[in-house]
Amino acid sequence: MPNNFWMVVQTPENHEITRGQGFTLHGLTSKQRRRARRMEPDDRILFYVGGEVRKWTAIVVVKSKYFEDRTPIWESNGSRQELFPYRVKTTPSIVLDEADYIEARILAPRLEYVKRWPPELWPLAFFDTLHLIPQRDYRLIESEMKRIRRQKRSRGGRRDYPERREERPPPVDESRSDSFEEVNESGEAEHTGDPVPQDAGAEDHSSSASESEG
Repeated sequence: MPNNFWMVVQTPENHEITRGQGFTLHGLTSKQRRRARRMEPDDRILFYVGGEVRKWTAIVVVKSKYFEDRTPIWESNGSRQELFPYRVKTTPSIVLDEADYIEARILAPRLEYVKRWPPELWPLAFFDTLHLIPQRDYRLIESEMKRIRRQKRSRGGRRDYPERREERPPPVDESRSDSFEEVNESGEAEHTGDPVPQDAGAEDHSSSASESEG
């Protein structure tokens, strides 16, 4: 059973790079070493494309502990050169075609994670590049991806990636779904159950903007 359910936020350009590699590798920024240490084999990573796209695109399974590699792969977003040196090997579980990407504005209001922000400011929940999300939220998005995939199969749609046979998902662990953590900039876990007032959300936006979307 997965230990953690992650959501990573990428720029459209870096997402295309990751997709071009077959979703076999993910890199974290130089500030995220402690977060990388928390990633374990069999964890799940949900991909979200930020900017003007704002869509979920794929799910991968972590296949390794983190390791350091500074070979340039992804593009920096800003003046500081970022090599995303802390990396994990992954294997694709569900990869949607671009036409089937899931609009965040459709599902985001239903996520427990997003309810920390005022409804009109829900995009603030996705400004950071790495999030620990509740299992309940992950299962909701995963089930929508599977529904889209089943519909495509029934219409005879092609698949770009070999599909990974998965065991039946375990029951949702209510204790993990209703009480979840976010990882702060120091890499330490902190409870995030209290709503963030609108002014605080704005500060979160400005501080998160300094860390480029990976």
